[in-house]
Amino acid sequence: MARYCGLMVPSRTESRECAVKSWLRSTARHKYLGATFAAFGLVASLLVAGPAAAAPDADIPGVDEVVHSDNVTHLANLPKQALKGTNSDLAFQDQYVFAGNYDGFVVYDVSDPAAPRTVSQVLCPGSQNDISVSGNLLFLSTDSSRSDDSCSSTTQPATEKSSWEGIKVFDITDKANPRYVAAVETACGSHTHTLVPDRKNVYVYVSSYSPNAAFPDCQPPHDGISIVKVPREHPERSAVIDFPVLFPDGGNPGDSDKPDMVPTSGCHDITSFPKLKLAAGACMGDGILMDISDPAKPRVLDRVEDLENFSFWHSATFNQRGTKVVFTDELGGGVGATCNAEVGSDRGADGIYDIVGKGNHRKLVFRSYYKIPRHQADTENCVAHNASLIPVKGRDIAVQAWYQGGVSIWDFTDSAHPKEIGYFERGPISADKLSVGGSWSAYYYNGHIYSNDMAKGFDVLRIDDKRTDGAKRVHLDELNVQTQPDYR
Repeated sequence: MARYCGLMVPSRTESRECAVKSWLRSTARHKYLGATFAAFGLVASLLVAGPAAAAPDADIPGVDEVVHSDNVTHLANLPKQALKGTNSDLAFQDQYVFAGNYDGFVVYDVSDPAAPRTVSQVLCPGSQNDISVSGNLLFLSTDSSRSDDSCSSTTQPATEKSSWEGIKVFDITDKANPRYVAAVETACGSHTHTLVPDRKNVYVYVSSYSPNAAFPDCQPPHDGISIVKVPREHPERSAVIDFPVLFPDGGNPGDSDKPDMVPTSGCHDITSFPKLKLAAGACMGDGILMDISDPAKPRVLDRVEDLENFSFWHSATFNQRGTKVVFTDELGGGVGATCNAEVGSDRGADGIYDIVGKGNHRKLVFRSYYKIPRHQADTENCVAHNASLIPVKGRDIAVQAWYQGGVSIWDFTDSAHPKEIGYFERGPISADKLSVGGSWSAYYYNGHIYSNDMAKGFDVLRIDDKRTDGAKRVHLDELNVQTQPDYR
């Protein structure tokens, strides 16, 4: 997720932003850092010009109009309350949903999904506050340069050595009163993170990127991830234990003839599958498959690039059997109107890859792309974003956020022929100008779909369809989508 330089109050100061202007100009990409959209992303040169007013289209809903397929019901919406920043990711435990926000996080009780209730709101600015839970611990990612690691910190230049970015840890034994217990600084901050839990410890894979020689704590090259070890009984002893290099050759260098393609300088997001001892990484210019038999020492098994259509490898999702990976391409950094006829169906889409072979010889083989089949207005930011499985036996079905493209429910059982089977969306925020919003994350948990809309708040949906009804019998005690459970 990204923002335009200088358009909003910055959470990293202008000195960090302007330190990379020459690089941005030379590659025709823009880096945006702010209290509202402070997470890194890259915007294609095609998005530099402001959008024209949305042309009338009978298939595009009106401003803020809610539409959905017949098999989807919109049960509830809770608008933002005390935390006014951008809503981000979601995590789940028992009857609770934990919702990230650039200003902190919110705990919801969804015992009655049609009437969600706010349990607590924790003010702790530090975009993008990517969020996970494990047992009595909650983890937040801070990827904006702060004056210190406290929840009362202020913005401070990344060029200053004393600035802080990294992982924060809270004790959530009392959901009404989460308690801040630990912080770990990590190189280039923590844009996202992924848990690989065991009995005594939680290993946290920290994804971050965009190093710069002017940043003391974010030096190039930055070709790996930070691994933080968190002792469950003593989280205050949390520490970085390694920084494995995943790209010894530097990864995808980018292409000057293709300014949309982002060079690799770290990873954006990783999904682990602990039961299968696998992980899949979306690493800007590369997609990777890893062996995590030793969670402290992940090992790359295969690496793929899409030099034709992918711009920014953003996230990854395994199917239930661990025989496929869906990678997302966040063309435009999440702030562009890329769900239209001009961009087409193969860019800003999902890439579906089969995993073939065994053991150390496993490979990722491309099969097809999936993109929502509904064109969006030129005033709507829309691109592939965060997804989860709907655990149906014998089929591969996912629910996925597409920002203002809404929520898409789609079947990729046939890797070569994916298809949408349901959807929910709102019409554009504005009919006259590009306004950023929409669903950041849309995840299935214990019979319902939960969506965190960047601007409109927290939504609860239900799908009633013979193709997905079997998933209602699957009950989890905890879900972090980037730590994929074994549903089998």
